[in-house]
Amino acid sequence: MPQVQLIPASAEGALDAAEEAVDLLLDTGRAPGDILVLTTGDPHPWAAHELSFGEAAYWALHDAGDDVFYADAAQVERAAGRPVVVFAANGGPVEATAAALPAALTRAGALLIVCGDPKQINSVLGAGV
Repeated sequence: MPQVQLIPASAEGALDAAEEAVDLLLDTGRAPGDILVLTTGDPHPWAAHELSFGEAAYWALHDAGDDVFYADAAQVERAAGRPVVVFAANGGPVEATAAALPAALTRAGALLIVCGDPKQINSVLGAGV
């Protein structure tokens, strides 16, 4: 079972918190290819940019596994597992977050970092996270 770390953040601040978590992971020696970032609301700017070149090119970057990969939490089933998953609850329907969070947990090999509203996250993952 991966370790779960909760970083309290508002929906507006969740993406920034996720970015800080990624920076910290990289600073402490995590390989970029070890990290998957999932967003529940607006896509990360990187994802939006890469998707502008088409789905095939975007998912080819995922499959290459060389770098941090940013994806919509709704596509978590398509994403391969990585040692670290950073989950940014940055808006979108509560039901979507509730559905994607357990799947994100299954994708995380060692660590799941969840950035979002602790009340919402704990109600999904169970108290005490």
